[in-house]
Amino acid sequence: MEPIDTPCEAVLVFPGQGAQQPRMGADLYGVEPVFTAAMDEFFGASGEDGPALRADWLAERPGPDFDDCRRAQPLLFAVGAALGTAVLARGLRPSVFVGHSVGELAAAAVAGVFSIADGGRVMAARTAAMAATPPGGMLAVAAGVDRIREVLGADLAAEGVAVAAVNSPYQTVLSGATAELRVAEKALTAAVVACVAVRARQPFHSPLCEGAARRFGVLLGAVRLAAPGIPIRSTSTGRFVTPGEAVIPSFWAAQMARPVLFWPAVAPLLAPAPPRVFLEAGPRGSCAAALRLDPSVRSGPHAVLSLLPPTPRRPAGPVFEEAVEAARALCA
Repeated sequence: MEPIDTPCEAVLVFPGQGAQQPRMGADLYGVEPVFTAAMDEFFGASGEDGPALRADWLAERPGPDFDDCRRAQPLLFAVGAALGTAVLARGLRPSVFVGHSVGELAAAAVAGVFSIADGGRVMAARTAAMAATPPGGMLAVAAGVDRIREVLGADLAAEGVAVAAVNSPYQTVLSGATAELRVAEKALTAAVVACVAVRARQPFHSPLCEGAARRFGVLLGAVRLAAPGIPIRSTSTGRFVTPGEAVIPSFWAAQMARPVLFWPAVAPLLAPAPPRVFLEAGPRGSCAAALRLDPSVRSGPHAVLSLLPPTPRRPAGPVFEEAVEAARALCA
């Protein structure tokens, strides 16, 4: 990969629910010291859930609850935060962070809004807040919001579904109760709009989570918050997190019920200048895939790299090393 002639900036991107996979990043554990220390710090601060989370993370075949938010989200947070911390320890300092859903909390931890140890308590509080939320799910749709409204109707709330994430101009996620999502999926499929269920058992980023968001905000009040040391593009608001917002618990809690505005948050970073290298701090390459569809990445000045392999069959160590070194070379 050739170095970029003009000054380049690194952007660290943290994925959210649906990106989880067994043993994500586990090959780095015990090998990459900073990554290992961060994971141990998180598990140690997770109370009685810590041992079970660690066991599920390291298992070749995790338990049946692996895709539930009680397992998937704490582990995605921990792996993302540990990867981000390891990247900083290598001397690569990104100019901005972007986090998708729970990935925004990982971004906040790496940026210094709260510690990784506090992150264990934050994720325990988030899990507790979700306990009373009605069951449901999420549906990834290969279409923009306008096309979805053409098929389902302009008032999506009347159909019992909500826009949960705007991942790109061509990819949207819907959220809602299981029965309503199935009706929406059937209608979209009949209209030749491809869709697939997200690996989630809760209707995140929909009005069904408003009560959980309020409960989470109260619990988050026990954690000391600070302004981020590295700028964060919020996927809750689509703009930079202000120092004042960063210290308000309800700001971080509210994102549970709001749509993830990933594309509105990241699109300004795809402007022609300065050139940027996007590093995805998580598995599966879900955010990376959306970024790679943009012309500014396909044939323009930007590059997209993943810090973990797309499947657990490939060892994580070489992928992490190659991505960090490539980013350092591009941004030299």
